[in-house]
Amino acid sequence: MTHRILLLLSYLFLSVTIAFPQASGSKPDKTTDMPGMQMPTQSKSPASGASDSDPEQGMAAAMHSMESHHMDMGPHMKMSTLRPVKPGDEQRAQEVVAAARKTAEKYQDYKVALKDGYEIFLPNVPQPMYHFTNYRYAFDAAFNFNPEHPTSLLYEKHGADYKLIGVMYTAPKRFTEDQLDERIPLSIAQWHEHVNLCLPPRDQRQQLFQSNPKFGLQGSITTEDECNAAGGRWRPQVFGWMVHMYPFETTQDSIWSVDRQKPQASGDTE
Repeated sequence: MTHRILLLLSYLFLSVTIAFPQASGSKPDKTTDMPGMQMPTQSKSPASGASDSDPEQGMAAAMHSMESHHMDMGPHMKMSTLRPVKPGDEQRAQEVVAAARKTAEKYQDYKVALKDGYEIFLPNVPQPMYHFTNYRYAFDAAFNFNPEHPTSLLYEKHGADYKLIGVMYTAPKRFTEDQLDERIPLSIAQWHEHVNLCLPPRDQRQQLFQSNPKFGLQGSITTEDECNAAGGRWRPQVFGWMVHMYPFETTQDSIWSVDRQKPQASGDTE
């Protein structure tokens, strides 16, 4: 999969999935930010041209990073700090796993997921991992944690069918690590967020499509001073907290695997 295709996917993914309802009980509005996966607002649609702040560049760069370099854990990735195991942590984590496994059993048939409100991102475009996102659950996750309601279901595609491999939970970027620990013990799982994004000037947008770029979440620019000197626009954090979990695995390390979040599909480019 080429950089150009991944960036196209990145933009379209965010156009579809970064959303939340305007009010309790209303239908999700897919033009605004989703709590827990917050992004700069966009004042114009893609068809009408870029807004003054060009947030789509940050969106594309961020999602490109998530798809192809998700777990590099360099200066653009912030992981929650692993904590010592406390009494009760393993039991609490296992309760989350049991709830997630119950949900995963239900949604092994992806058609059931679609029926229950999960929406697939670009089913006709090859991807190493397909996100089926439930916008209502995404909104709810900003305020409450229900392990039976993951924000996204993670599928691999096999022919015309999809195989469920995991789930993704989200939390608002305002959350402290103590708040994350209340949801899933940080002695067991590591959440992550994407940080230190420098958006390129408009005349250097092609940087996002090149190897070894200066800008974006794979870029060499990692500080606000460097970004300002290069004429870019600084974003200290994009999206909120996220964690992947693989409930069908049998060991704790595999269930909460960090490395597995890096795509292994053939044809992916670095």
